[in-house]
Amino acid sequence: MKNIFRSLGIFVLALVFQSCTSANDVHVSSPNGKFRFELLTEDSQLYYRAFFDDKEIIGKSILGFELSDTSNTTQNLEIKEVKESKVATDWKPVYGERNLYPEQYHQSIVTFSSKDQKTPLFQLNIRAYNEGLAFQYAFENAGQLTIDAEVTEFTLPANSEVWVSEQAQGAINKTKLAEISNKIVERPLLAELSDSLFVALGEAALVDFARMKFALADEKSTTLVASLDSKVVFDGPFTSPWRTIMAGNSTSELLENNYLLLNLNAPNAIKNSDWIKPGKVIREVTLTTDGGIACVDFAVKHNLQYIEFDAGWYGNEYDDASDATTITVDPNRSKGPLDLKQVIKYAESKGIGVILYVNRRALEKQLDEVLPLLKSWGVKGIKYGFVNVGPQEWTSWLHEAVRKAADHGLMIDIHDEYRPTGYSRTYPNLMTQEGIRGDEESPDNTMVLKTLFTRMLAGAGDHTNCYFAERVDSKMGSHASQLAKAVMIYSPWQFLYWYDRPENSPGAHKGAGNSTNFILEVPELTFFDQMPTVWDDTKVLSGYPGEYAVVARRSEDTWFVGALNGIQERDSEISFDFLDPNQAYTATIFTDDEEMKTHSRVALEKRNLTSEDVMNFKLGKHKGMAMVIKMAQ
Repeated sequence: MKNIFRSLGIFVLALVFQSCTSANDVHVSSPNGKFRFELLTEDSQLYYRAFFDDKEIIGKSILGFELSDTSNTTQNLEIKEVKESKVATDWKPVYGERNLYPEQYHQSIVTFSSKDQKTPLFQLNIRAYNEGLAFQYAFENAGQLTIDAEVTEFTLPANSEVWVSEQAQGAINKTKLAEISNKIVERPLLAELSDSLFVALGEAALVDFARMKFALADEKSTTLVASLDSKVVFDGPFTSPWRTIMAGNSTSELLENNYLLLNLNAPNAIKNSDWIKPGKVIREVTLTTDGGIACVDFAVKHNLQYIEFDAGWYGNEYDDASDATTITVDPNRSKGPLDLKQVIKYAESKGIGVILYVNRRALEKQLDEVLPLLKSWGVKGIKYGFVNVGPQEWTSWLHEAVRKAADHGLMIDIHDEYRPTGYSRTYPNLMTQEGIRGDEESPDNTMVLKTLFTRMLAGAGDHTNCYFAERVDSKMGSHASQLAKAVMIYSPWQFLYWYDRPENSPGAHKGAGNSTNFILEVPELTFFDQMPTVWDDTKVLSGYPGEYAVVARRSEDTWFVGALNGIQERDSEISFDFLDPNQAYTATIFTDDEEMKTHSRVALEKRNLTSEDVMNFKLGKHKGMAMVIKMAQ
């Protein structure tokens, strides 16, 4: 019987609640009382509603899946147990946007059993965190089960506005919810319900399931339906990914709480993770030995931790015949010569790691050969390129590829469409990923500010930060903006000079992006030199998608601040009440200044600060500001 999960879940849960409670619903509230999930039945249908500060943020919405090849009826199911629990703890990550994550939630698990062994056993797991709500389906079936579609709904209030993108690296546009008819849109999906109420819908712990996106139930509704990229097939017990609902009075609040997705994943599975090292990266764009040596020397001078050889070191990445166990430079990208092993050995002697890019064509046929080989060369990590994502088959393959890399002590960066759902908690060798419209696409600050409050709700994003490339001046905004972005867009592996090369690199090679630019020793590079890529604390001080934002992050006793502005000139302010009130500080401020005679036109200013200070400043169209705040000596 098709639709059996939808019908059996709706009918049977009604029986459960009639037998277990005095009313046909169940409430799960967060420890702080802000969030509430209501599971209810009406006309033998199973629904849920979600609340934040007693305001309904998700209206009555259906739960469930459509299953195929099932002939059982709902009469074969009965309640097994309803279990409630509470968790109040915290956990320390290998690295993160803070050094300790709170994990507090109330949980209700409703378990169903079957009188007929052919009927799947399942649970509905509901969690209410202080940061949001989540629910998950779990099947205990012993045989094969096929999910044709998911029917889980998310009914938003009428007139809600949403920031939508139809692909992971596409443009992000704000629109009325009803206007996304006939589109399938990305997650996380940010919605504005009113001037002071925002909701974000997403997915956590996607490991071996089909990816979820969102579609409107019909042209006239404001109900979103989970849209899976493929059918899902299991032969044995399994759980679905979590469906997540965050809410807050500002988009800053949501972004600061984005660790909810990490909390919904399993703890670190790597027993000894000492080899996992975040850091700053320069890409070697010439694919030559001299270029590699120059990048290593630059990394040492400017406190970078890695160099990366991108596509072309083993041949044409799009040619299935290219062999990633060989060093065979693609002649269309470089004339060479490239002695890659020599560069790796030299880098190792200087304390610099080497990362190599490998396209999915080679990975899919050579993964088990490539991983131990590159490890034997001394490679520290791999960028998985243009991986297949979405359907269950490729979701499972990719996360297995991350686990296999961990077995060989290799860190991973995933490109292109992959968006995180928190798996870096379980396998922290997954350092970062794309799934982002980064600097390769020349986004201006307006786009970056949309990305910050939408895509970054999911986790780390490799934004391929440019600095001296011509596009920074002609399309992207400003150099102070580039400094700020490196703080604001979180990535444990932070690429800083995507199209640039050190001065000692070969000049005859145009390199990636047809760039001929060399890195200039301008004064503000000291900002990148000092900046870490992971943090002990994070404060999203203010912001609105596409318009402006200010983010402050702390590493030990030093704070780094980034501010970005969109298309409208803006008078801004920063309150420094996040600083220690018993300490004096000195700030170095980096701003755009057209009067400066340097190539990048960035001015540096020193200023004394305390926690009582408020700084007023003006940001022009697509301009930025960055700041380093240290304890006064």
